[in-house]
Amino acid sequence: MEKIIMHIDVNNAFLSWTAVLLLQEGFKYDIRNTYAIIGDEDNKRHGIVLAKSTPIKKLGVVTAEPIFMAKRKCPNLKVYKPNYKWYKQMSDKLFELINSYTPDIQKMSIDECFLDYGPIKHLYGDPLVFAYKLKDEIKTKLGFTVNIGIANSKLCAKMASDFTKPDRVHTLFNEEIPTKMWPLPIEDLFFVGKKTAQKLKALNIKTIGDLSKCEIDFLYPYFKNQAAKLIESAKGIDNSVIERDKTITKGLSNSITLNHNLIHKEEVLEILEAISENLTSQLRKEKRYANVVRVQLKNAFFKNYTHQVKLRNAANNTTTIYETAQKLLDEMWKEEPIRLVGLGLDDLTYDVSYQPSLFEISDNFKQEQDLSDAVDKIKNKYGKNVIKKASLLGKKEVHKKY
Repeated sequence: MEKIIMHIDVNNAFLSWTAVLLLQEGFKYDIRNTYAIIGDEDNKRHGIVLAKSTPIKKLGVVTAEPIFMAKRKCPNLKVYKPNYKWYKQMSDKLFELINSYTPDIQKMSIDECFLDYGPIKHLYGDPLVFAYKLKDEIKTKLGFTVNIGIANSKLCAKMASDFTKPDRVHTLFNEEIPTKMWPLPIEDLFFVGKKTAQKLKALNIKTIGDLSKCEIDFLYPYFKNQAAKLIESAKGIDNSVIERDKTITKGLSNSITLNHNLIHKEEVLEILEAISENLTSQLRKEKRYANVVRVQLKNAFFKNYTHQVKLRNAANNTTTIYETAQKLLDEMWKEEPIRLVGLGLDDLTYDVSYQPSLFEISDNFKQEQDLSDAVDKIKNKYGKNVIKKASLLGKKEVHKKY
């Protein structure tokens, strides 16, 4: 599987989130377009600039400088106190939205995270198209902008997200490193601090490209064990993996917005089956089970329909989840053109007990679990496409079709 990492970073988080709150409270203007900073003048410990607007940045105000100095540069400066409770709420909404596409995210701070796109590429297709969709969805639904960097490693994804701001998507794939990364000044390299940059410049290493060409024997006397890491970073080498956030979610869900309307129920079923496989595979990996299955449809007129059902027995096998989704779709189907298809698995649990009905064979549950586990092992070893359900044979992959 191709390694594709995204780094999502909120543009000017504290100021942007404060602006969103003020607009909700009835402010007639957006403070992001004014001479504004976030800071607390009443608290000596926090009497510094925590965040600044673009107009104030152009006047030379920098983050972490004392507020009184910022006011000297701009007498008309307006100071807004930080609201950390609100910032937490906005952060939670951001990660909740991203988590609706995949649980494979690693939070780095209150306003940034890495996303492992490889496992969901078969659902959403081209990573650049998905990144623009996600960026625009965050802006529309939450009211603030983000930068998204896309690369083959966490390091390069982080570098890419720091390119031109705000509200941008940038790529820094391995083949782009020589043209996009190596010409940058050495201080722009992730992990390189101010003191390290000064030492490198003293050695006539002024760009990231200069560092990438260095031999470890040349740098070792100056940087010891850090030398190898510096050279690898300059070459874009980073083998670290996404360490998923350990916060347990109450549910998993995926939805796909289509490029054209679907008019046949069979087409919708194809998507539900693909999403079922993706979500149940994730549940089995986490050794969790779903008690509730939920299907969402949005028609061409943007009207949402949602149907859900509580399962008799919590499940994480694909057959049970997909067949339940199929029944829900039968109940919902109105022969309308469909623009969005979604599937959610809710009320997740680690504990499961099976209660067969009068019409079921008691061994069915164990057989389904054993089959799902066997399929997972084969796919993990040989790739996701090595085994397909018979109902999907001869059909195009969802991401290729849509």
